[in-house]
Amino acid sequence: MLSGSARVGRAQTREVSAKEPAAVESQAAAAGKEHSLRLYNTHTGEWIEIVYRRGDVFLTDAVAKLDYFLRDHRTGDVRHFDPRLYDILSDLTAAVGQPGAEIDIICGYRTSTTNETLRAHTTGVAKNSLHIQAEAIDLRMPGVDTLKLRKAALVLARGGVGYYPHSDFIHLDVGRVRQWCFECPASLLAGD
Repeated sequence: MLSGSARVGRAQTREVSAKEPAAVESQAAAAGKEHSLRLYNTHTGEWIEIVYRRGDVFLTDAVAKLDYFLRDHRTGDVRHFDPRLYDILSDLTAAVGQPGAEIDIICGYRTSTTNETLRAHTTGVAKNSLHIQAEAIDLRMPGVDTLKLRKAALVLARGGVGYYPHSDFIHLDVGRVRQWCFECPASLLAGD
């Protein structure tokens, strides 16, 4: 498979017909707005700054790099993430007034074995966590209060939002819209 830049180059040097969907996709992606993320993995010490989508097209190589970045750091296992999460992360940075700001990843993908180990040794870990399906991410943003992050994520209303104030992170997922607050005062349970 040709790289994205090679396909763009080829598409620019000859006429593109409807029979060449890869070239059409490449042209559409090249013409669209770029969506990027800056992430730091708190467990592996890795950083990534990447354009993951152009226009309406998710970039296959970039999504694969993000999937690897968000792997289960305990086992090294990788699973393909629902790319809607990447849009939620990007939109969250904008919602707190810091578009493109760094996001610290606390947890991405978890194998079922890792999830069971965490359940046995800590509290607040769901048995059927969406982390196991690569549909959830736990995060914080340097310089942004996690309560502010939680409120911004609730306004986005794009999936589940969990708030863990004692551990200083929020959980985001692409499941049904819902919220929870782990070990929170009653005033926070309703999203105040």
